[in-house]
Amino acid sequence: MNKEVVINGDTIKQRVTFKERLWVIIPVVLLVGLISILAYNHYAEFTWVGFISGFNREFLIFFCIGIFAQLVDGTLGMGYGATSTSFLLAYGVPPVISSTGVHVAEMFTTGASAISHHRFGNINKKLVKHLLIPGVLGSITGAYLLSDVIDGDVIKPFIAVYMMVLACIIIKKALVKNIVKKKTKRLDLLASFGGFMDAVGGGGWGPIVTSTLLGRGRNPRYTIGSVNAAEFAVSFASGITFMLFGGIHGWQVIIGLILGGVIAAPLGAYFVNKIKRKPMMIAVGILIIILSLRTLSKLL
Repeated sequence: MNKEVVINGDTIKQRVTFKERLWVIIPVVLLVGLISILAYNHYAEFTWVGFISGFNREFLIFFCIGIFAQLVDGTLGMGYGATSTSFLLAYGVPPVISSTGVHVAEMFTTGASAISHHRFGNINKKLVKHLLIPGVLGSITGAYLLSDVIDGDVIKPFIAVYMMVLACIIIKKALVKNIVKKKTKRLDLLASFGGFMDAVGGGGWGPIVTSTLLGRGRNPRYTIGSVNAAEFAVSFASGITFMLFGGIHGWQVIIGLILGGVIAAPLGAYFVNKIKRKPMMIAVGILIIILSLRTLSKLL
């Protein structure tokens, strides 16, 4: 199998190796396996009447949240969890259902996003390998604590505050004018912390990992593509952990987020170099703060 590469106006065919194909094969195999397991274990919960009647106003809201959150994440390299979780909490969805829904949906949306970024040549494979294992370990730990140890109702206001902190990080990174390129030390600690906070808070991988790497002067295109690719493994690990220890609840949330996110994933990868990042980062940060304040006001 060959792929075409344009160099100085000339189209050159390059042979695609088996290692190159694995970047597409692995996500596809994992997602097909996941769909098969979900269909086998939960087919009794669905009927044609129930499935069709599920396409109501609430489903449309979750679908739109999925599209918007994935466009934000695919374009900025951050914000899917923070954006979708903030919307869901503001809408009244409980924290455990919200975080489970976001991470199960991310198993599909990040897979589609990783394949899309690979298709557009946005991935630094060495960076992905550094982020992968510590990010997965951190996400498994956080997902286990939220699903089996921490009370969701107790943690809900803290998650809202955490979302506002993430929003402030996003805005701060947008306002930095001159970024001096520096070497990033301890990528393993950064990835494990990002994975842990992402699982517990329903978001944070992008704002913590992507913003740190961009703040150190790394190339935005390859940083965003690589962090999104690693996020597939992180989300898959936390999603499986949620399934094992907490079960799956809120199918309307999950299916709405999945369909909206998968549709928007290729668009996000395409627009990564087309849209001005700073105005969008500021707008997303302000939106998350408003949604989090609304969640806190409802709790108080």
